[in-house]
Amino acid sequence: MKQFLSSLNTLLSKRFSFPLEGRFALVLKAFSDKEKQVFFVAMGVFVGTAIVLLIGVNRAFIVEIPAVGGTLVEGVLNTPAHINPLLATGEIGSEADRDLTALIYSGLLRADGKGGFIPDLAENYNVSRDGLVYTFTIKKDLKWHDGRNITASDVVFTVTQAQDSRMKSPKRASWDGVGVEQVDDLTVRFTLTKPYAPFIENTTMGILPEHIWKTIDFNRFDTNKYNREPIGSGPYKLDSIKTTTKDGDEIPVSYTLTAFKGFALGKPYINTIKTVFYQSEDELVKAFKSGSVEAINSITPARAGALAGNESRIEHTPLPRVLAVFFNQSQAPIFTELAVRKALALAVDKQAIIDKTLAGYGVAIDSPIPPVSLGYKDSTPERPRAERLAEARNILAKAGWKFDETSNTWTKKSKKETTTLRFALSTSEAPELKTVAQELKTSWEELGVEVEVRVFATGDLKETVVRPRKFDALFFGQVLGRDGDPYPFWHSSQRLDPGLNIASYTNQRVDKILDDARTETDHKKRVAYYESFKNEVAKDVPAVFIYAPEFLYIVPKKVRGLKLGSITAPSERFLNIYEWYINTDGIWKIFTPSPQKS
Repeated sequence: MKQFLSSLNTLLSKRFSFPLEGRFALVLKAFSDKEKQVFFVAMGVFVGTAIVLLIGVNRAFIVEIPAVGGTLVEGVLNTPAHINPLLATGEIGSEADRDLTALIYSGLLRADGKGGFIPDLAENYNVSRDGLVYTFTIKKDLKWHDGRNITASDVVFTVTQAQDSRMKSPKRASWDGVGVEQVDDLTVRFTLTKPYAPFIENTTMGILPEHIWKTIDFNRFDTNKYNREPIGSGPYKLDSIKTTTKDGDEIPVSYTLTAFKGFALGKPYINTIKTVFYQSEDELVKAFKSGSVEAINSITPARAGALAGNESRIEHTPLPRVLAVFFNQSQAPIFTELAVRKALALAVDKQAIIDKTLAGYGVAIDSPIPPVSLGYKDSTPERPRAERLAEARNILAKAGWKFDETSNTWTKKSKKETTTLRFALSTSEAPELKTVAQELKTSWEELGVEVEVRVFATGDLKETVVRPRKFDALFFGQVLGRDGDPYPFWHSSQRLDPGLNIASYTNQRVDKILDDARTETDHKKRVAYYESFKNEVAKDVPAVFIYAPEFLYIVPKKVRGLKLGSITAPSERFLNIYEWYINTDGIWKIFTPSPQKS
């Protein structure tokens, strides 16, 4: 080998000359100055053309691929205190808690943004024929952020903690009655008492490291340092925390996270995610305008439209939420008449409300099943308003209501009294809800219905209006999960507090449909059940379904690979964070690596 290399070096060190080199020089000397000028110009054109052609060929065969590197700075509302998958929910955690939990923790499965799920910590899983037993196998050699091995024991520990009433986890209801056992180091089994099709979504819950949390007493479960300095197995791990001191307490100002090379779905491309915390939308917007942060969410649609510019874009997608007016037939007798409910529904301009109140960032709905949820279908396009108002007036007239053009009111006489068509509409002080309530009042008063809008502080609305069902009509929102199980909101067993059937709706056929849909594991059959459910509700008109809001995310154009898809909460914008990228490389197509990320 040494002799070969020596010979090769000698060969390469020799000066090579072309056989025509001397003749070319002699010919060139024979040229006149003008001929030489023409010759060199022609040669220049030839070489330039060749270079352009080579660049074109190179571009034709070069593809851009994601490369590791870059930093994304996120502006987030509120301050984190419970970065914990068992606590970071709407009931306890803040938006900052939920965002950081989504980045730092992983579950057995991960939502795919298309209404389904992909394996995360799990290698695979299977479900028994009777729909009662779910068995998960965890991928081999997975690590926590501190380097310890992940095992089935961590999963069992996390679920049992969620089930423990002393921990006060909002996740308890999802796991109540579910048996959990460790089969071996990498296998865990869940056993249900009866089939429950939406159960699979439970397994997206982040898993806690048992070796850290098992020594923590339940009294300190929500106050210990690991809620602020979390160790998980998700795509990003905690690098540093910047704090400030206020009234003797250290308050987090920002968290810096770095990509975790041991993440189950592959190390993310973006090296660093920094989250900076703000206490109001005004502060958040100011920081974005100044360039202190590059990405923000949870701001009003009107503001979002004004913030997108040359360096940023708006990503948006519908949320599985139902904004509707719910009629309380027990408190307001006028709503016992189907004609009244139908007329009120016809008078609502859904798209106009979306355009005016949400700057167009919303989806009109006409059923209790919103976008993203199983069984959703696009709403029927609205007919012209004049046509709908005429039909509404005709419905009321046929039902015995008389219209007085002078007072612009509808009245109906009975043997005992004369009833005027009027009611109170209750809602929250949230700006969006207040504005929509006023729009509804205007629409109904054009029909000739007198409406009083009553606005309550959010806490008061829940405690003094919603829970005791003390309202005529209520403009309110229902938040459904990815599966969109409407049972809690429409089954008659949920009519009384703490049930969520705020319209106190009762329909035996609907009860049967919802019972059957919950236990049906066949996808097509469940969709058929929900279609029947929607048809029954449409006949009864227990509410006016108006719109589902959209999640708005202002993100820098430099960030690519982001796919919002179907999400159920703002923190789920990070579902495919490991595929986002800022930097790129160029590579010939034939050398393009096979995709490795899920």
